[in-house]
Amino acid sequence: MDFELSDDQIALAEAARELLDRFASPAQVREVVDADTGFDRVLWSAMVDQGWPGITVPEAFGGLGLGFVEFAVLLEQTGSHAAPAPFLQQVVALDSLVRGVNSGSGGMDRDQIDTVIRLLRSLINGGMVATVAWQPVAVDEDGRLHGSTEPAIFAPLAEVAVVVGQSASGRRSLRLVDLVETGTVPRSEPAMDRTRKLGWLRFGGAPSIELGGEEAVEAFLDAGAVAHAAEMLGGAARSLDLAVAYAKERHQFGRPIGSFQAVKHRCADMLVDVEGMRSVAYYAAWAYSADDPDRSIAASTAKTWCSDAARRVTASALQVHGGIGFTWECDVHLFLKRAQLDEVSFGDASFHRARLARMLRAKVEAGESVI
Repeated sequence: MDFELSDDQIALAEAARELLDRFASPAQVREVVDADTGFDRVLWSAMVDQGWPGITVPEAFGGLGLGFVEFAVLLEQTGSHAAPAPFLQQVVALDSLVRGVNSGSGGMDRDQIDTVIRLLRSLINGGMVATVAWQPVAVDEDGRLHGSTEPAIFAPLAEVAVVVGQSASGRRSLRLVDLVETGTVPRSEPAMDRTRKLGWLRFGGAPSIELGGEEAVEAFLDAGAVAHAAEMLGGAARSLDLAVAYAKERHQFGRPIGSFQAVKHRCADMLVDVEGMRSVAYYAAWAYSADDPDRSIAASTAKTWCSDAARRVTASALQVHGGIGFTWECDVHLFLKRAQLDEVSFGDASFHRARLARMLRAKVEAGESVI
């Protein structure tokens, strides 16, 4: 088995890095933060021109027809640049829409199918922005939503949302909501990560379209977990690079601080964490793309490890930088704050540990191997 990226995937990563170096440099990211827009339209337009939103969408719908590994390749790069654009949310939403259409369209009527396909194409070409939220809201017999989700990234700037609904009987389903049509676009809320807008999706009877049942909900959770794990990998890897570069140039007592054993050990631990993140995130992306039977186990493992590791790596990078790490001039805080938001999106490490325990217990009770 080949565990390396293919030549095409490496070329994709290099092209993505070049685009983001041009449109999402630290100075450009700070400009977005200072302007308090949480969204760089020029960067987003460049991503759309390259077909990024449709990276996993089949060519029949106008996408590139690639897989989640290629999506992870792009996310590692957007994470390493703290890119202020709704790329992750757009692709996860599109994945759910495609699954909904391909699954036989569930209980959708012809008009609803046409609506989903119309929104799908608009999301691919960047004409609309999507947000996604995992925490279930109540759904009544008429498919209307009630209650609020967890804080959703880019919700204040989105026209479409994919959320989880739960009926009074406990049945879960995946729901599509047109935020503009239903008048439920939320206001922006204060957040530590100022590179992205954040808002609570609150529903008071908003109509929705069902994209699928329990299986679609689990796939949605897996997709979101894998995506956030891959983005955290990029941010952690960039934090490690920044820490190593600073340790080489910062001198104390006539020597680079990187020559001190304590700093060496901290950087070595960061490297171990980042390489672990890379292995588990890409395996989970492959498992999701291949619809592997252990897809959910891989997704929760990736989200658990990457959430904990990203916190350790960004905190260590801050320590290596010392006092300057707390200043606006230092880039580390951009990745530390971004990791804190990614860490709790689509379930934090504690949530996914509990989910892993349930899945592994079921395998043991069925007499299956957990290795």
